[in-house]
Amino acid sequence: MFSTLFEHIIKETEREEFEELFQPVSKEEAKSRFFEYLNEVAYQNPDGTWSADGDVDLSGKGLTELPVQFKKVGGDFWCHINKLTSLQGAPKEIGGGFYCYNNQLTSLQSAPEEVGGYFDCSNNQLTTLQGAPEEVGGDFWCHINKLISLQGAPKEVGGSFWCSGNQLTSLQGAPEEVGGDFSCYNNQLISLQGAPKEVGRKMYVGYNPVSVEELKKTISRSYMSRIVK
Repeated sequence: MFSTLFEHIIKETEREEFEELFQPVSKEEAKSRFFEYLNEVAYQNPDGTWSADGDVDLSGKGLTELPVQFKKVGGDFWCHINKLTSLQGAPKEIGGGFYCYNNQLTSLQSAPEEVGGYFDCSNNQLTTLQGAPEEVGGDFWCHINKLISLQGAPKEVGGSFWCSGNQLTSLQGAPEEVGGDFSCYNNQLISLQGAPKEVGRKMYVGYNPVSVEELKKTISRSYMSRIVK
């Protein structure tokens, strides 16, 4: 049985269409495929920008830049797992979430101004959040970057805010209101000064240079009992 199956697999791999799957794609072909997809999910505005009523998925395409200028996307916009060093070309307004994690971003300049859902810029090389939208309807994830400050972070986050795994020594610039959890563990914090005025669920502060109890002494908030490791 196994020998028959093996022979069948060998024959399949010898088919011309199978071999074509592993042929390198030229820049011209890649561009053609991109615009073929773009025309399926989006439309061009009179000013030359592009908009979409639903989702736009540009993830995992090996992009070093966004090929066109987007204006408005009604659903989610995915451009994660690429090689982007800039968000130039990103939509100005997104009804759903914006996902630009796992790139090579050092700045959020040109990021969307309005995001109704999640905003995920984790796993990049960000040192600042300048350029982020002022409000985010869902979670805001900026963990595992090189942040030394939260200046530029949204003022209001409807969901949770995750800034763990950075190089923060202060929470100055943090959102004023967070509807879900606020996670700042695994940083270099010795004080919680600048922490949000309101946190809807828990605040995670473990794996910093000083203990949770010592950190609690540095602020006074209504959610003190929900500050945990």
